[in-house]
Amino acid sequence: MEDAEGIELQITAADDKEPNSSNDASSINNKMQLLKLIHYKWWLRVSCYILFLLSGQSAATLLGGLYYDKGGNSKWMATFVQSAGFPILLPLLFFFPSSINSNTATNPISSSFANKPEGPKLSTLAFLYIGFGALLTCDNLMYSYGLLYLPVSTYSLLCATQLAFNALFSFFLNSQKFSPFVFNSLVLLTASTSFLAVNADSENPAGIPRRKYVIGFFCTLGASATYSLYLSLVQLSFEKVINKETFSTVLNMQIYPSFVATCGCVVGLFASGEWESLENEMKEYKEGKVSYLMTLIWTAITWQVSSVGLLGLIFEVSSLFSNVISTLALPLVPILAVIFFHDKMNGVKVMAMLLAIWGFLSYIYQHYLDDAKSKTSLTSETEVAGAQLETG
Repeated sequence: MEDAEGIELQITAADDKEPNSSNDASSINNKMQLLKLIHYKWWLRVSCYILFLLSGQSAATLLGGLYYDKGGNSKWMATFVQSAGFPILLPLLFFFPSSINSNTATNPISSSFANKPEGPKLSTLAFLYIGFGALLTCDNLMYSYGLLYLPVSTYSLLCATQLAFNALFSFFLNSQKFSPFVFNSLVLLTASTSFLAVNADSENPAGIPRRKYVIGFFCTLGASATYSLYLSLVQLSFEKVINKETFSTVLNMQIYPSFVATCGCVVGLFASGEWESLENEMKEYKEGKVSYLMTLIWTAITWQVSSVGLLGLIFEVSSLFSNVISTLALPLVPILAVIFFHDKMNGVKVMAMLLAIWGFLSYIYQHYLDDAKSKTSLTSETEVAGAQLETG
């Protein structure tokens, strides 16, 4: 929304000038029409990013479950495909140059970025990328354990806790305020997780021992917390270290840590000895070798589609909003898991899913209130500017 904010600043600046002609009123009206057009385009972009995130995340989760369901057993391979598809993002760097373009002169927001100090040193960026890459490696590995030892439906509902963790980390790292609706969301998501923990006594997925079920439970919970910490740290890095939020910068924040994470997965794959069993795993895959390769390839691609949506929402809105939309996909996956994997959907899971949806709606309603408040403030400022021009 940088362009819209730029026009808002221009309208506010017009208020400070001496209103001496009707041309000023016409200029204000033209800028308001342009502001509405930019607002509609912004919603169109956000809608596309939401579609990428929801479809990519849902498909990637189901494909990850399919990999294990049909005979896959390598945790490091499942971790590898979550980051290895980053090369498909490289062409986007050519469409979104990193430098501020010629619009800087007419866009006050872009001008403010241009007036900021130059970006951080290469060593600082390298430290960030390596640190985030290591964090992603641990996070993806924990997700792989969770998807291996839990039904897809339980796994997805547990991932809904990332919203609660994100609100907590954002409070300490990004100065996020706790409203009653956010607090209500935290309580509901915590209750949802508690229901699933109790359900462990009555659920024995695919003959998996309770010990492994508990490992999968806590690995998924830890992965959700790590993922939320990652998003908050990325937002903090944009604000305090990188000092600009061009889309190419956001792409770099995805591509380079993903490269580091992929290298870490390769090391883990060889250090654990799992690479020796990959050939047999492919031969014994229930759907055949071609299906095995296509499952891994499309899992990697869909995770990157999800990442494009996630990054786009971070760029257009915030990391908090991107996590909210990511959470929206989670209640959809259990329904799809019942259809495709024949997971059991008992009363406890239904209750946990309803609580997760309620928690999501509570959180998104707070964003709606914030957006309405922002619109009211903008309308009030433009009305004051227009009234002063008329009386002048």
